[in-house]
Parts: sequence; C-alpha cells; structure tokens
Amino acid sequence: MTPDALTVHLAATVHPGTATPCPCPTGLLADRPDATVVRHGDTVAKAHAPGTDPDALARRLAVAAALPDVLLAPLGGTPEAVDGRLVTYWPHGTPVDRDDPDAAPWEAAATLLARLHRTPLDTSLPPMRGPDKAAAATSRLEKALKATPCPDAAPVLRAWAALPGWARGEDPAPGAPALCHGDLHLGQLVRHPAPDGPWRLIDVDDLGAGVPAWDLARPAAWYACGLLPPEEWTRFLEAYRAAGGPAVPPEGDPWPVLDVPARALTVQTAALALSKALAAGRSPDEVEQAVVDACARMTAHP
Repeated sequence: MTPDALTVHLAATVHPGTATPCPCPTGLLADRPDATVVRHGDTVAKAHAPGTDPDALARRLAVAAALPDVLLAPLGGTPEAVDGRLVTYWPHGTPVDRDDPDAAPWEAAATLLARLHRTPLDTSLPPMRGPDKAAAATSRLEKALKATPCPDAAPVLRAWAALPGWARGEDPAPGAPALCHGDLHLGQLVRHPAPDGPWRLIDVDDLGAGVPAWDLARPAAWYACGLLPPEEWTRFLEAYRAAGGPAVPPEGDPWPVLDVPARALTVQTAALALSKALAAGRSPDEVEQAVVDACARMTAHP
C-alpha cells in the first residue's frame, strides 16, 4: 500500500463523505517495507507488513487497549484490511526529540518496560518476535553478500553463529516467559496527546511472550559498544530496577542475564547497517563500524 493511498484512505476515515480538502495537519511518518505510517490531524494510520497474521495482531491490539498506562491504546481493536494490508488507527503522539539527546526519556522507558514485564501474561499471545527480527536481519545481510562481497561481514556472521539457538529464533526461549515489547528503542516512545501527556510505548507488532531481558538489550548493546554514555545506561538500569522490573536481579551485576540478548542485538544492528551500506554502495559510517567492530570483539572473546 503506497503512502498516498493510505493518506487518502485515512482522510476518508476521519472525514467520511467530505470531498473538499481540510486544514488538518498531514504527513508521512514512516515508509518501510514492514510498515507505512501516515498522519491526518490527530489520527495516525499504520499499514502493517504484508503477510501479518490478523489474529495475532488483534491479540496484540487487545493488550495495548488493556494497558493504557503502558502502551498507547489503539483507536478501535480490529485491524482493517485495505489493499491487501492490515491497517490500524492510533492517536497521534509526540515522539522523542532526536535533536535533544540530553532529554531522552530513559527513566520513562525503563519504568514502562518494568510495568509491561510485570503484567500477567495472556497465554494466547504469540511469542515475542525479537529473535525472529534478528534472524531476518542476518538473512538480509547474507542475501546482500551474494551480490556484493564484504569482508566486514565475516565477524558479524561468526558472532551470529556463536549465539544460542533461542536467541536466533530457532529454539524455545529459556525460563518463564514474560510479556515483552520485542523491539524497544527510543523511537518506540511517544507522549500521549492529552495535555502534558505521559510517555507511552508504541508499536505492538513484536509484542508477545519471551525473555524480558531482550527489551533491555538494545540500550545494553549500545552501552557495550560505546554508543550510549555510561550515565545514561545507569539511569535506564536503575529506573528499571526501581520500578520492580523482573528481567535483571534487583542489585548486582546484570550482565549474566543481559549478555546473550545484547550480543544478539549487536549482531542485528551490525547486519542491518552493513546491508544498508552495501545497498547504497558505500563504506560503513562511524556508528555502523562501531557495531561491526563489537561483533569482532565478541568472537575474539566469547
């Protein structure tokens, strides 16, 4: 579904029967192979990835509707089929300001995660899709390498092969599962549109049962790669613990729990970075090279 088609559909949904243009703010918020997101006024429409399971998505939407203190609640609970894609509707919230890293809401993100992880798990939910997304990123890199060899890819693929099967989406996850977001990063937070609205998590496509440490793994990986300052990692970890998050012990060294998920997220990030660099015919930039170098260190010191 093209962004223009989704925009027209959303406008007709918000203002049915209106043929004249309206003054509502509109815009394309995202256009990726796995999602197209557009805004019309206070409403956002998301066209989910082709092939999305409607029953699984409906279950995930039900969780978001039932946890409005954690997740941004959808506008309606049933996905709508439009031009072969499932479309859902959401309030328009204010995202994290990418140009003001000092204001990054690490404490809010950690507190919301802790609340999510403490929520009783609905056994009808599908598995959290984090490991599957890591596997897809590695598969994308392997396909890109068939057309364009890249020596930087070798340590990334070695680091992937060294991970346990559950982290590659091949085996059941260990331990008792918890309700997980599955793809936590600061782009998954918005301020609720209410006046002075609180932060809420968005994007339920990967929500499900899994290892809660996975949701802490991306900031942990950034910290380990030198991309997240120690003080910001400490703020995040301490806020998660203060809110009773069960993914890590309440005190002491968290890395025995975080190590495997953080390695998996490092590989995923490096694989996506190299795939994008190869597609653009360029060398990895400084940040991309940092995660590739981290994969090399992981295989040198497993």
